[in-house]
Amino acid sequence: MRLLHGFLTTLLLLSPGQPSLAADSSAIRRAVDDFLGIQIKGLPGKATYSIGRIDADRLAGVCQGFDVSMGNGARPWGKTQVVVNCRGGTWKLWVPVQIRVVAEYLVIARPITAGQKLTEADIRGQLGELSDLPNGVLMDKEQAVGRAAIASLAAGRPLRADMLRQPTVVQQGQSVKVIGTGNGFQVANEGRAITSAAVGQVTQVRLNSGQVLSGVVRADGSVEIRF
Repeated sequence: MRLLHGFLTTLLLLSPGQPSLAADSSAIRRAVDDFLGIQIKGLPGKATYSIGRIDADRLAGVCQGFDVSMGNGARPWGKTQVVVNCRGGTWKLWVPVQIRVVAEYLVIARPITAGQKLTEADIRGQLGELSDLPNGVLMDKEQAVGRAAIASLAAGRPLRADMLRQPTVVQQGQSVKVIGTGNGFQVANEGRAITSAAVGQVTQVRLNSGQVLSGVVRADGSVEIRF
């Protein structure tokens, strides 16, 4: 899955050494157009955009240039806004834009039960407009295969990240390696997991001595206990 590089970074469209610009709609539109032309290069699939109405009639003064950025919390596609700041001036303008992205995303290929781990046969790619879908829709099979469904999923449903959980790597009753770490030391022991857990979750372990301790599950299936 491609990363959305630079979406929250500001594009400096003119250097301070260039002539000042009047705050007119045409100049602002050109700045927004240049900004979006760069931003969509990092999006998946085929991306296009349109710029809405720019009302610059009430903007006073001249600018050394325009700094254009995505608004805080703005979606990377769909109906959103960009922020135009007058460099060397005092005004800020929100400009409505619409970014359309047609790309392949993941959908459920067949009914999935709660707790079931997904395989490649359980998901398929489907081409569509991403702005019509909820946030968090997955586009890379590696983000889904091997993960368990939190609830039952119907076939044809777009697959979101929040529908899945990390697979359980420690099962209740399983024999596990216990790593105790402290200031300048590390010791290893053996125990049996009292509860099931995924990577990063806390589980309880009963050591061979009978002592029960809580630790964090690591990717290799061991349990780390900090002293």
